[in-house]
Amino acid sequence: MIPRYTRPEMGRLWDIKTKYQKWLDVEIAVCEAWAELGEIPMDAVDVIKKKATFDLKRIDEIESVVKHDVIAFLTSVAENVGPESRFIHKGLTSSDIVDTALSLLMKNASDIILKDIKNLMDVLKSQAYKYREVPMMGRSHGVHAEPMTFGLKFALWYEDMKRNLERMKRAKEIISVGKLSGAVGTFSNIPPAIEEKVCKKLGLKPEPVATQIVQRDRHAEYLTTLALIAASIEKIAVEIRHLQKSEVLEAEEPFMAGQKGSSAMPHKRNPVGCENLSGIARLVRANAMA
Repeated sequence: MIPRYTRPEMGRLWDIKTKYQKWLDVEIAVCEAWAELGEIPMDAVDVIKKKATFDLKRIDEIESVVKHDVIAFLTSVAENVGPESRFIHKGLTSSDIVDTALSLLMKNASDIILKDIKNLMDVLKSQAYKYREVPMMGRSHGVHAEPMTFGLKFALWYEDMKRNLERMKRAKEIISVGKLSGAVGTFSNIPPAIEEKVCKKLGLKPEPVATQIVQRDRHAEYLTTLALIAASIEKIAVEIRHLQKSEVLEAEEPFMAGQKGSSAMPHKRNPVGCENLSGIARLVRANAMA
């Protein structure tokens, strides 16, 4: 995350402490499922739920020795839980925890993005009606073509985001899977019933077939969806930047009280917001291709 461009809500979600908390949530849910099957004492689960916590500094200290992030995390938790910690991670492999927790994080991120898309659609729809009778010159190839209305641009952007809303809903569904089938996905040390119980508790669906990991085409589709959404946002930003050029100046982004455009040229009103959006959109697309 780039702090300068990260909103608090999304930043908190992808904070390292939140990641470890999701790991712990999965581990505790697995313990509860084992107890429901009568495989570990419910009293032990109660102790685990009461005492299970972790220390970020301690995890780093342990990892510097063991060179394994999940083992470092589990060791930190075990130091707080005590003897009952022997039931934590029963039948699991590291990717069971890491991938299932990642799915939870991506699902939560999806909810934030879906809310934002809906809010943007509301604004675009409102502006489309507001400017539906405001004439402007339409362009093709950047050259004057035929008259149109400013509202038509907003209507077009609304339809773009409407399609993105459906894409994001599908991406959320695709990524909302858990994998708790043990090493290489064979259920050799853990029954499928555990996976079913835990996924239901966490609001996920079991991965139908897995190996050591949740299959990465799910993550690729998710990132590609983000790239398409980012492309739509850049499309809007580039158009506003064009309309704000001194030679055009048909529209411009807001310029807040106290805002400055240049350290040398006080008359400047730069489209810095749209420039930032364009730059971030390109990063998102690059990440999708990585």
